[in-house]
Amino acid sequence: MTLHSYRYNIIFAHRNEQFTTMIKIGLPDGVIKEMPTGSTAMDVALSISEGLARNVISASFKAKTVEVSTPLHEDGDIVLYTWRDDEGKKAFWHSSAHILAQAIEETYPGVHLTIGPAIENGFYYDIDFGDHAFSDKDFDTIEKKALEIAREKHEFNLREVSKADALTYYKNNPYKTELIEGLEDGEITFCDHSSFTDLCRGGHLPHTGLVKAFKILNVAGAYWRGDEKNAQLTRVYGISFPKQKELKEYLTLIEEAKKRDHRKLGKELELFAFSQKVGQGLPLWLPKGAALRERLEQFLKKAQKLAGYEMVVTPHIGQKELYVTSGHYAKYGEDSFQPIETPKDEEEFLLKPMNCPHHCEIYKVSPHSYKDLPKRYAEFGTVYRYEQSGELHGLTRVRGFTQDDAHIFCTQDQLLEEFEQVINLTLYVLGSLGFEKFTAQVSVRDMNNLDKYIGEAAGWEEAEKAIIQAAENKNLKYVIEEGEAAFYGPKLDFMIKDALGRQWQLGTIQVDYNLPVRFDLTYKGSDNQLHRPVMIHRAPFGSLERFVALLLEHTGGNFPLWLTPTQVMVLPIGEKQEKYAQKVLKSLENYEIRGLIDARNETIGKKIREAEMQKIPYMVILGEKEQQGEMLSLRKHGGEDLGSMSIEDFVKEIEAEVSKTLKPFKSEV
Repeated sequence: MTLHSYRYNIIFAHRNEQFTTMIKIGLPDGVIKEMPTGSTAMDVALSISEGLARNVISASFKAKTVEVSTPLHEDGDIVLYTWRDDEGKKAFWHSSAHILAQAIEETYPGVHLTIGPAIENGFYYDIDFGDHAFSDKDFDTIEKKALEIAREKHEFNLREVSKADALTYYKNNPYKTELIEGLEDGEITFCDHSSFTDLCRGGHLPHTGLVKAFKILNVAGAYWRGDEKNAQLTRVYGISFPKQKELKEYLTLIEEAKKRDHRKLGKELELFAFSQKVGQGLPLWLPKGAALRERLEQFLKKAQKLAGYEMVVTPHIGQKELYVTSGHYAKYGEDSFQPIETPKDEEEFLLKPMNCPHHCEIYKVSPHSYKDLPKRYAEFGTVYRYEQSGELHGLTRVRGFTQDDAHIFCTQDQLLEEFEQVINLTLYVLGSLGFEKFTAQVSVRDMNNLDKYIGEAAGWEEAEKAIIQAAENKNLKYVIEEGEAAFYGPKLDFMIKDALGRQWQLGTIQVDYNLPVRFDLTYKGSDNQLHRPVMIHRAPFGSLERFVALLLEHTGGNFPLWLTPTQVMVLPIGEKQEKYAQKVLKSLENYEIRGLIDARNETIGKKIREAEMQKIPYMVILGEKEQQGEMLSLRKHGGEDLGSMSIEDFVKEIEAEVSKTLKPFKSEV
């Protein structure tokens, strides 16, 4: 349908007095539009401009997702989404999942469709293929079929269906039947396009024709509803775009991401490994990786000491009652490892899932006065959570990981300053490691689902206000996300963009009024009465495992010079230069410059190539000329020839480069 014919239909409807009253529609810029009752989101877009109408993908009305064709019958605020908006992409990719499902169902009759949501980049559909085999050899066939469907410009139509009719329609699909059984009349909707129907909540394109590029990315196994006790399905991942050019750009990005995959780089650089005998999701840090971790820890410990933190150490296990008291067992008990029973009756321990309950107990060891606060306890504490095997992924999703955890116990009057100090520390960490593009996300409660959270409303309000005030005081670019708070308190997350433009959450700061109550933490105030401290949770790295993974992918393995495991590779051309190579390395080590000697009986060309593959920042090439003149011939990673210089000048070169990224931490607010 063209915009002109769409407009004609509206006019025709007016002439037939279909619309009898007017409603007020609020736009994001504050403008109020009066529209005939029964108008749609597309009508609103057309009333603004035809250009906008051509680009509108989806909409929300009164903060709820609606179809662009849904008639509106009451006053309310509307938001129109295009491809530039996250919600627009979500609708685009969700609609594409429907197209994928139709293409597969028509190609493989008898398959059972389950669910097909949009995800951060693209979409997937979980399918029980039954006796059919589906692999990458079938991708091209399905892609062509999907594009044929798209080009036919089928409209998406959402309709309400009774529970009885829905169960009848899906009587041969046990997965859809299970989903419908959990719903009630009035909650069930079907989406139709072409000859295809799917159980769906909504949020679709006006029609399939907006999808111009379509690609199946890969397939994987997935358990129904994420439960490994259930049937295993085939998860088909795909992505789509409104322009073919954007698909080409995305596929180029994917290829670059494969080169930067931390699992690949970690193996090549000999940083970490996994062993089936040790257990899934339990990384083994090799010598170079362990040295990298140690440097990251020392870097943060040095800054923390300047910021007034005290290091503590807590056990890897704790009594179950500890986590019952904190509330973690009620919220995360199913995701923890099973309790460890001892010979004593009713005595159970858990592998530590969180450090904060232990730190609360450290605070309780001695009484505190307001003069003692703030108390800042920091620990690189290893915690354990049972992640399902299908969800494990390199270092980004593991079962045992080390958090750079710290907990600050302060008075209400100290909260804002302490929170700003933590922001300073987090920005220092991210900046020193090259993460310069980020958005701060203030994660608050979902006011429509308060049962998810513990604690009093007054404490939550105070905490949320303090976080927003601190973000504003530090001039952070921030967004507020409802429903993303931790169960015990709101938080500030740093959403980082890496070198490939991908977004990750790194660094989190949380305010907690609840654990001090649960653990009965107190301090004596200036009024000689007992008061509750406020608790701040913070972890600039988040976890060392995940942080190293993201740093690997962000840098492509080319770490900042101050952090890289081997800064210099000394390459003697022949045996005659080996003694001089030892002297050079010793001199560099005196300046705490980390280096190795490659004295193998190989050509200098091969040694250079292998040093390049190991991403060594500097190569020192030593021949007869360098030995006689006690000089160094220098080559930088990537092929830049730095010429000849003395050891002293080379040391200055390294020190200058390190100082560009690793500056002293300043703890003041």
